[in-house]
Amino acid sequence: MEFTDDGIILSARAHGETAAVAEIFTPHHGKWAGLVYGGQGRTQRPVLQPGNGVRAHWKGRLDESLGFFTLELTHARAGELMQDRLSLAGLTAACALAAATLPEREAHGRAYHTMRILLDHLGDPDIWPALMARWELGLLAELGFGLTLDRCAATGARENLIYVSPKSASAVSAEAGEPYKDRMLPLPAFLRDSGADATRADALDALTTTGHFIETRILHLANKELPEARKRVVELLAEQVQN
Repeated sequence: MEFTDDGIILSARAHGETAAVAEIFTPHHGKWAGLVYGGQGRTQRPVLQPGNGVRAHWKGRLDESLGFFTLELTHARAGELMQDRLSLAGLTAACALAAATLPEREAHGRAYHTMRILLDHLGDPDIWPALMARWELGLLAELGFGLTLDRCAATGARENLIYVSPKSASAVSAEAGEPYKDRMLPLPAFLRDSGADATRADALDALTTTGHFIETRILHLANKELPEARKRVVELLAEQVQN
């Protein structure tokens, strides 16, 4: 079996003395691992940085075998963001989260394309934090854990929705949620309305909410927590909002 597909490098780990095992997110074949000969070498190591775009050719003796990749670098995102601590943290967080949540060898084309949009906008700190929250919201939906954000879980109202219930994963209006507001998660307007503006504080609120559900609805099934890289990007955003 073999295929050729575009992809985003999610991770790479050493294998033996010179090779590496790369994990790549592709639009048509999903998250896929394969051996890269010379992956620890001077030529291949820069290609295998998380977030880089590649054209990947995979070949394996059997469908279920590890197989090996031949890679062509198409977008050196990691190098472009090396001087920007926050954007590089966003890149690392997105790749770590995709690696932790996506099932093996199962195509999720929408999640791939929206992740690529996110990564391509990491150079603009006024845009990408909100894009990350929207990508995570879509990732939840694609993996079967979508949130209900168009009406209040308690009253059915469609106006003044400012909370999300951590139990029902549904929106709650300001009035209905007031007695329980300390237990509610924030619902910034831009998560419900694609045309709404989003401040960095709004994006931080949204990432708090999406992170909660990713951890409790997806990662807990495998006894995992949010990746440290994902926690770190929220910490950096919080520092900027506070300042």
